[in-house]
Amino acid sequence: MYAKDAIRHALSFANENTLQSLEQIQDSPFTFPTAKGGCHPLWVVGHLAFVEGLFHQLLAGGDLATADWAPLFAPGTEATADASHYPTLADARARYLQLRQKNLQLLDSLSEADLDKPVKNPPKGLEEHFATYGKSFLTLALHQALHRSQITDAIRSAGRPVRTALDRAAAA
Repeated sequence: MYAKDAIRHALSFANENTLQSLEQIQDSPFTFPTAKGGCHPLWVVGHLAFVEGLFHQLLAGGDLATADWAPLFAPGTEATADASHYPTLADARARYLQLRQKNLQLLDSLSEADLDKPVKNPPKGLEEHFATYGKSFLTLALHQALHRSQITDAIRSAGRPVRTALDRAAAA
């Protein structure tokens, strides 16, 4: 297996599981994962979209495609229950998918050797995770997988069972 194949698999796996979990709570996007708050599903999807834009800017340069969402979804922001502050879940999901596709196209444009290229300006404190293009793509997949847990916790908080890919495969 080539590194690009492994990276594409990690990105696809994280994406598929996140979107499947999102479908289970899409009618309640402001459900907090705990009684003490946390990141509700809409914030998670908006944050993932924001990070996809940030990621593309980091590796490909250019303007930050999600700069307008920084006040809502940048690292360090906190989710609120005020729907008037947010785009719709459908809009956040669409923007995330658009930017993920852009990053997959970036991955496709790279050679195996390009994956070992150093990132010129890795985020402060995350230099090891963004040391190379390859590590950066894997970090993007891991970041998404970590945030998926907030969506599954919101599903549980809503009193619903979490259906996993294994559950769906067993039912088929």
